[in-house]
Amino acid sequence: MPRRDFPAQTFVQRFPKVASEEADRVGNLGLRTAVQGSEYMASISALGVGSGLDLGGLLDQLRDAERQKLQPIVEQRTQEQARISAYGRLQTGLDKFQDAVSKLNDASFFNSLTTEVLGDGVGATAGEDAVAGRYEVSVTHAAKSGSLASTRVDNLDDPLTDAGASIDLTFGDGSTHSVALAQDATLADIRDTINDDPDAGVTASIINDGSGNRLVLSSKESGADAGITNMAFTGLSGGVTLDEDAATHQAGRDALLNINGIEITSTSNTVEDAIQGVTLALDASAEGKTATVVVEQDSESLKEAVGEFVSAYNEMKSTIGRMTAVTGDPETAGELVGDRAVRTIESRLSRDLGGLVEGGDIELFSQLGISLTPEGRLELDETRLDEAIATNPQALADFFAGDSDEAGMAGRLEATLDQVLDSEGILKRSIDSSEGRVERLEDRFDRTELRVERTVERYRQQFGQLDAMLAQMNSISAYLSEQLSALNFQNDS
Repeated sequence: MPRRDFPAQTFVQRFPKVASEEADRVGNLGLRTAVQGSEYMASISALGVGSGLDLGGLLDQLRDAERQKLQPIVEQRTQEQARISAYGRLQTGLDKFQDAVSKLNDASFFNSLTTEVLGDGVGATAGEDAVAGRYEVSVTHAAKSGSLASTRVDNLDDPLTDAGASIDLTFGDGSTHSVALAQDATLADIRDTINDDPDAGVTASIINDGSGNRLVLSSKESGADAGITNMAFTGLSGGVTLDEDAATHQAGRDALLNINGIEITSTSNTVEDAIQGVTLALDASAEGKTATVVVEQDSESLKEAVGEFVSAYNEMKSTIGRMTAVTGDPETAGELVGDRAVRTIESRLSRDLGGLVEGGDIELFSQLGISLTPEGRLELDETRLDEAIATNPQALADFFAGDSDEAGMAGRLEATLDQVLDSEGILKRSIDSSEGRVERLEDRFDRTELRVERTVERYRQQFGQLDAMLAQMNSISAYLSEQLSALNFQNDS
């Protein structure tokens, strides 16, 4: 086999122990230096230790320089995330505006009435079928429930009934109801059995009048017909006396009132449709009193709804204005400067607001006291709006709601907003597009960061090799200096 000559460094790397022994035996300078360098390389834990150079600081500077490649990606990602946030704020503003528009796109809203009661003891609520008017309501007396008590029972724990016992109830309209009682039932048992019967028509309680305990029955409903008139027990135990006490009877009573000279009776203190579409509520203080009920157009709610419409639109426009502000400084400029989706939304809404609503007495916003400023915001003249509501509320309804969902101004705007805010609409597509760009930028960031780390690691390895080489050279230099000094000493001697 031919002889193979290994370089000293390769020999040391493959056979470190043998190389060390051989270097000591023959005094080979190159081999000893290689061994020392290899041992030093194994012991290095920080760059620059062997060479004395600030290789760690240099590596940090190189890492910072390499990571500058990530900065444009971070800035782009931050911009896209800011756009997504801006789209979200825009969507919130559009949602609020849509709520205001939807309220005005309901024709029945313009026919809503409100009630005012001048006087005490009577409340009133107007429904959809109510008509404007003024009504004098005089209350003779309110409705009340009937009640009846039994004779006394001395001991609540005494059993009162035999098998097959019952209590039979009679009401003002002549109807009856029988409640079966258990054997050996106490007065409390009788009370509980009655209350557990959903068809009893009464609620039962026990009152102690100081001389004994009484079973008291109260009608669940008010009115003469629902009032309890009699109670009768059957199947009582021998020696037990329990009956109704007629002296305690309070008959049920219908409410009696007079509306604009017409006498009205009601089994309940909630009087419905005595006045068309209006519900009257009588309380205990109503007896003998007269109140005036005024039913009229709910102009305040209508005015408030138009005001909310103007306010919501202007708030949305302010939001867009901040997002599209051009300042000349990227740090302060709006997030959506020049955004196509925003321009499209503004254009569609402006087109709708500026268009005519044909066929009615009111065709333009200006006829309602609403004007469009040069800045694109709405301005409300409340005096002119009050006049329009007072003189022609139907024209207001025709203008906003029309005779179909998309016929009036509000319907037109709502159709546009539905398209914009739809799950497939322009705003959602813009958000999805920005979110997709963010995902791609994050992938790009990860890939770039991986390349940076690989580059830095390559630098680290190269610096490590440089550090080891310089350490070896320093070792050789020290050895040679030592040998020269020894030779000089021998020559001098």
